[in-house]
Amino acid sequence: MSQVETIPRIASAVWLVVLLTGMGATSLDAGAPASSPRDPAAPIELVRAAVANEVAAADDSSTKHMFRSRKQTPQGSQTRLYAETRDAMAGMTIAYNDKPLTPEQMQGEEGRLAGLAGDPEQLRRKHSQEQGTAERTLRIVKALPDAFLYDDDGEEQGAADLGKEGVRLVRLKFRPNPAYVPPSRVEQVLAGMQGFVLIDPAARRLARIDGTLFKEVGFGWGILGHLNKGGHFLVEQRDLGDGSWDVSRMSLSFAGKILLFKSIAIKSDEVFSDFRRVPADTTFAQGVEMLKAEEAKPAENHKTGAAATAPKSH
Repeated sequence: MSQVETIPRIASAVWLVVLLTGMGATSLDAGAPASSPRDPAAPIELVRAAVANEVAAADDSSTKHMFRSRKQTPQGSQTRLYAETRDAMAGMTIAYNDKPLTPEQMQGEEGRLAGLAGDPEQLRRKHSQEQGTAERTLRIVKALPDAFLYDDDGEEQGAADLGKEGVRLVRLKFRPNPAYVPPSRVEQVLAGMQGFVLIDPAARRLARIDGTLFKEVGFGWGILGHLNKGGHFLVEQRDLGDGSWDVSRMSLSFAGKILLFKSIAIKSDEVFSDFRRVPADTTFAQGVEMLKAEEAKPAENHKTGAAATAPKSH
């Protein structure tokens, strides 16, 4: 997905904040049933099984969706429609601060999408960038079992927008594994993270990962900059009811410096809703037409969708 289009441009150190992005696909069997979370050996086994499923789901390109997002930042809110296609992600802004775009603004959005659809080279570059994001994200996901130590931390109940409603979710605390050696700069940020994960032990899927920087983390050997202690991210997934899972919420709060002197501040809360399957072979041009048709639906439908995407508090 392209929910965090600005994050990769800041530094490789923040790839963790998108570790679940784009992993909505069929849940796969990862082996024998997970053992009890009270078993000392169970936490790491459950994490490995869940990570195996997330990686397998990310590799499955047969499940695609159309969905809606509402992103809240200190500057205001932005509502967008997205359609996953075989070519690249198609995204259209439909509202700012919950007010529909003006005709001129919508004309600009449609013109931008038409330009992409009619420019194969630009579309290939977009697809390549999205693949690069996905590959770096997967490197972080694959490192989770080895980069952290996990301890049982109780249970939570799944909800309509978290895991599967009414299903018991296992909560595991994580902290850095002192024996872990990051293979590249992409994984270095893990050494400064701690938090917890929620895992559906039956589906072996990650329902939530909540991480906080407990120390300052530098990237680019400290030359390019750093992220301050206290930075926080939260990513949640849910069962869509069609055999697949997808991201339902992402909250980011980071501050630091880049190029030694330029301050950076990332603060946003984004909620995803209205997921609907689209054919796996949908082209970018077809995806654009789907977005335009959805945007053109009666205003009552958009009001309902806006209410569904209102951010929740924790």
